[in-house]
Amino acid sequence: MGDKLRIGIIGTGGISQVHIKAYQSFDDVEIVAGADIIPGKARQVLDKFGLTDAKDFDNHEDLCKMKGIDAVSICTYNSAHAVCTIDALNAGLHVLLEKPMCVTMEEAYNMVRAEKKSGKILSIGFQPRYNPNCIKIKQIVSSGALGKIYYVQTGGSRRRGIPGSTFIDRDKAAFGAIGDLGCYSIDLAMNTIGHPKPLTVSAYTSDYFGKNPKYYKESERFSVDDFSVALIRLENDIVMDYRMAWAMHMDKCSDFVILGTDAGLKITTPEKPPLWGSIIDGNFGHIYLMHDVCDEPVTTEISLPREQVNQFTAKIRDFVDAVKENRPAPIPTKEIIYNQAIIDAMVRSAKERREIKIEIPSDIF
Repeated sequence: MGDKLRIGIIGTGGISQVHIKAYQSFDDVEIVAGADIIPGKARQVLDKFGLTDAKDFDNHEDLCKMKGIDAVSICTYNSAHAVCTIDALNAGLHVLLEKPMCVTMEEAYNMVRAEKKSGKILSIGFQPRYNPNCIKIKQIVSSGALGKIYYVQTGGSRRRGIPGSTFIDRDKAAFGAIGDLGCYSIDLAMNTIGHPKPLTVSAYTSDYFGKNPKYYKESERFSVDDFSVALIRLENDIVMDYRMAWAMHMDKCSDFVILGTDAGLKITTPEKPPLWGSIIDGNFGHIYLMHDVCDEPVTTEISLPREQVNQFTAKIRDFVDAVKENRPAPIPTKEIIYNQAIIDAMVRSAKERREIKIEIPSDIF
């Protein structure tokens, strides 16, 4: 590896441009290639950002075979995450993969096995982990102030906020609100409480708004979920109450709540949360610690961190540093595979209308 880390971009849609901007802000990184399955699209995006010397490809396979490349950002639609990641790892490239990890658990297992075999980094793109508010919440829980954790309520919602493009196409996105925003809320909860192993999931999903032309103009091609709830049992006698909506007749599903034997933590959303969902991006309204003082119930408001952080830039910078310094993946698959297992079980539980038991092969770890 030379002085500059040489990056390829696989999938040049909207989110890839956030990656490109971040990489271009670093003096020790050079974008050398881009690939997209739409002919000419990679070239168009590369030229837009002045990357006229970067090579363009109409498939990820040729990009991965290119000489003089160290790592890739994978920004494709969800159903292509696994194949692109596995091919990149097999080609000896480090990978920064946008969320969610993939579609099925079989894909996830194959990705982890390819990662192990390659010896390269596979980091998954959950940038809210770099938000100061999310970091503060994890610090509070990790301090032991709440005692033994037994319940977590997580989620996010939009009263009207169904996206378009490939987000509503099952063949490409695989999931709707579950994979778009739900995976973020699951990661917020799991990362905060230390990634306990998921055991069972009982879930429900619906598509009443997306399929109704009264609420959504592209209802005829809508083929994913727009609402989901689940009860998730975790090891150490913890239960997660999950709620997520792209659209509904309500202002919000819930606040983020953690209950412990010594105290409870309540993280509220603002009165008018942004469309993107403040529980997801970490821009909360208030943080309250509810506990007892001298046998009396007391509520203490905890000040939110004031500093502003570009979460995407922080995520991508951490990935670059991990590659250059030969460090482990900043957001490793050993944590995110639990997230994927929950999502996979939610989809199956909703379809089969029963509780799903989660079993993860021991060789994955």
